[in-house]
Amino acid sequence: MITIRPAQARGAVNVGWLDSRHTFSFGEYYDPQHMGFATLRVINEDKVIPGKGFPTHGHRDMEIITYVLSGALEHKDSIGTGSIIRPGDVQRMSAGTGIRHSEFNASSTEPVHLLQIWMLPDQTGIEPSYEQKTFTEAEKRGTLRLVGSRDGRDRSITIHQDVDLYAAVLEKGDTVNHELVAGRVAWLQVARGEVQLNDRPLAAGDGAAIAQESLLWLEAIAPAEVLLFDMAA
Repeated sequence: MITIRPAQARGAVNVGWLDSRHTFSFGEYYDPQHMGFATLRVINEDKVIPGKGFPTHGHRDMEIITYVLSGALEHKDSIGTGSIIRPGDVQRMSAGTGIRHSEFNASSTEPVHLLQIWMLPDQTGIEPSYEQKTFTEAEKRGTLRLVGSRDGRDRSITIHQDVDLYAAVLEKGDTVNHELVAGRVAWLQVARGEVQLNDRPLAAGDGAAIAQESLLWLEAIAPAEVLLFDMAA
């Protein structure tokens, strides 16, 4: 069963410096029919104008993943981490017992476009931590590259949840397959471009909740970039 979450149906927030689309309920956007999927709680597509961003704020007991599509995002936090996140980077921040951080567009001239993803952790009260790794476009081209996992295998970031997170960069006509074993569900997020998922068309910003499917077949109708979450049901 594949249930599509169309891009245009997402919650929309525009406060001038931030233009954001919320796949699931977040902040002032509340939809009881879209509170998350499995352990996924937030998928926000954010566009931040030059020099602006999110001032210091706090989180607890959440796995927060940042995936930059264009531009650069500057991160600073209360455990001493300072970094710039660029396309190809995958960042994971485990809020655990509590962490404070800020996120700003690192450029004074160019906007930054990113996906911010929150997942419920498999345990609460862990020590806050930070991790960031780079995966080149070549590593993701024409294949589902593992970029996040519970055990950090294949040089992926370590996520404190039973999830395998894949990223793919596809040219028109590229196809990739993924087997979904019993007891697992998946979410596909189209970051850019157009694809077909088991013959269901999806475009940039669309998401798809996937359950009771054993094989996922993905074809790029136009150049595309996608994230695939394989999770415990």
